[in-house]
Amino acid sequence: MSRGADPRFTLEVAGMTCDDCAHHVTGALAGAGAREVAVDWRAGRARFSLPQGVREQPLRAAVEAAGYRPGVLARADGLAAPPDAGTDFDLLVVGSGSAAFAAAIRAAEGGLHVAMVERGTLGGTCVNVGCVPSKALLRATETLWAAGHHPFAGVPTSAAAPDLGAMVSQKDELVAELRSAKYEDLVADYGFEVISGHAQFTGPGELQVAGRTLTARAFLVATGASPTVLSINGLEEGGFLTSTTALQLTSVPGRLAVIGSSAIGLELGQLFLHLGSRVTFIDVAERVAPLEEPEAAARLAELLQEEGAHVLAPAEVLEVAATPTGKVLTLRHDAGEEKLEVDQILVAIGRSPDTAGLGLELAGVEVDRRGAVMVDSHLRTSNARVFAAGDVTGGPQFVYVAAYEGQLAVGNALLGDDREVDLLGLPRVTFTSPQLASAGITEAQARAQGREVRTTVMPLSAVPRALVNRDTRGLVKLVAEAGSGRLLGATVLADGAGDVISAAVLAIRHGITTAELAATLHPYLTMAEGLKLAAQTFTRDVGRLSCCAA
Repeated sequence: MSRGADPRFTLEVAGMTCDDCAHHVTGALAGAGAREVAVDWRAGRARFSLPQGVREQPLRAAVEAAGYRPGVLARADGLAAPPDAGTDFDLLVVGSGSAAFAAAIRAAEGGLHVAMVERGTLGGTCVNVGCVPSKALLRATETLWAAGHHPFAGVPTSAAAPDLGAMVSQKDELVAELRSAKYEDLVADYGFEVISGHAQFTGPGELQVAGRTLTARAFLVATGASPTVLSINGLEEGGFLTSTTALQLTSVPGRLAVIGSSAIGLELGQLFLHLGSRVTFIDVAERVAPLEEPEAAARLAELLQEEGAHVLAPAEVLEVAATPTGKVLTLRHDAGEEKLEVDQILVAIGRSPDTAGLGLELAGVEVDRRGAVMVDSHLRTSNARVFAAGDVTGGPQFVYVAAYEGQLAVGNALLGDDREVDLLGLPRVTFTSPQLASAGITEAQARAQGREVRTTVMPLSAVPRALVNRDTRGLVKLVAEAGSGRLLGATVLADGAGDVISAAVLAIRHGITTAELAATLHPYLTMAEGLKLAAQTFTRDVGRLSCCAA
């Protein structure tokens, strides 16, 4: 098909039961501007072409007016419809991570003409320097640690010295493969344009990129975030690692200080601990994992110490000095001041929004004191034509939240949606070993909201799967509304906790009570059974029940 031909689309249509239904839908779509309409009521699908200027919402409205339910609209020929007159594109996306791609795909499926601007490597943080590479190395080091420390009688326990260079090389191969399959290849599949260069707003409705001035009906800022750097005397001169550069090391540091003990610091700290580093975790908060339930955080700290780590929390780094043999940190904690000599320092105190140099002030887009783009519940900025999604907004920094927000922002900006961000039951996982996973709100958060709650903390020794695994290092905590019993929050510290927590997410989102959770069938000898058992502890002593007792 030539570039000037009308693009072809498919639209799922529910409620059709006969040929007459197909005729009604055909007439509705044609009346809304579609051409060459063909409707298959058995398949529940309509195929048609769209002339320039015909948009998704009138088509949907026409189908609904005819008495049927429109579903997903998808492009059938790989080409995007041209933008409205007067602009270069319908949508310009700044960034190329999960929020950016989710937005571009949703827009392309809606027949919009889309361009994405990227100044660096396509794919953003997750696939290149975040989730994928870190979890690949974490899994490798978990396997190494288990080979030398497993609890099973009769099974040889042995682990040779690791080859970190080979592990990093394999990790890099996986990153390249997924970047190609999940990002680069999709550009052609969905037919949007990628423009290389630094994007800068020059006004409320235009961007300048590599000498080009580009206009669009709507803009999406999805530039993500970068590791936050601490202002500590001597740190810059002494040198330090970030979550990005730590994943590039090919030799194991003998002594490692990890400043920050939330998810990234805990994961990477334990990674090097399992490789043989002597690791010290340092945090200004009262405990590691300070945003999680205190019972789970305390148990995780114990586990890290049992594996050989040193935990200092609360503690403050006053200064860093380089020496011929490494670096010396001056620390202040409850016991006074202390000198700590290490080979490497990993700074993992969080990530800061990437908004510098975007010219947001020229577009009338407001940012907060951290530089995060300020958005409303629809992800619209102070400029009605500019939306923002993902880490750049300063919200929860999870790749799945970024993707969710990206497609939601485009729907609100250009496809006639009116949806608010809804993060009820939001899951979060720290990929330590064992994993620490949570959903919903903590007990402290619930009480801060003025809620009366009931809680239970069940040791993992009550879960048969943990006994079979010979690994009872963990717990399950549930937070429920006192009157209704509705589940508000859940925390699981266990092997596979990240998979278990999905059930808690659904329970929270759908208002399930702990009594209903306790009465729900869970397969025996799975870690997920821990949720049922924990729910039962609100009314029963699960230690006095037989296996699978309801």
